[in-house]
Amino acid sequence: MLQLIYRYSITRKAWLLLALTAFSLELVGLYFQYFMLINPCVLCIYQRFALYGVMIAGLVGAISPSTPLRFIGLGFWLYSAWKGLLSAIKHTDLQLYPSPFVVCDFLVSFPSWLKLDKLLPVLFNATGNCTTHQLHFLSLAITQWMIIIFAIYLAIGIIILFVQICFLTK
Repeated sequence: MLQLIYRYSITRKAWLLLALTAFSLELVGLYFQYFMLINPCVLCIYQRFALYGVMIAGLVGAISPSTPLRFIGLGFWLYSAWKGLLSAIKHTDLQLYPSPFVVCDFLVSFPSWLKLDKLLPVLFNATGNCTTHQLHFLSLAITQWMIIIFAIYLAIGIIILFVQICFLTK
């Protein structure tokens, strides 16, 4: 089984599939924003940024999946999935247990050298409220779905890292 996972993890198709899934989720988010008129909040924007990180990881890994470059892609993948998971958990907590003492930020806080909310406001401008439940699918809020999605990304990334390390030592 590990051999099979290893063989697939060093193919370009597997890395492009990772990028494609993140891109598809991003398109769904943009559909919610621009066609269903659901305003993204600050934590939504952070989750969107994490999805872009997963997408970039897939593209970096697809450049040369059988060389050590895949470890850079894997690092992006794991970091982005982890940060996205933390953001989705915080967002769900704010929605399920609203408190006047715990609120999300009013403005997106990107580093000074990467002001995406100013460079690409169409994608990274937060205008919504973190505590409002705006959409449910199969009885779960979108924030809860994002926990599941980022947890799956993280679990698969950890499995791939484990398999890569196992076969690196052989």
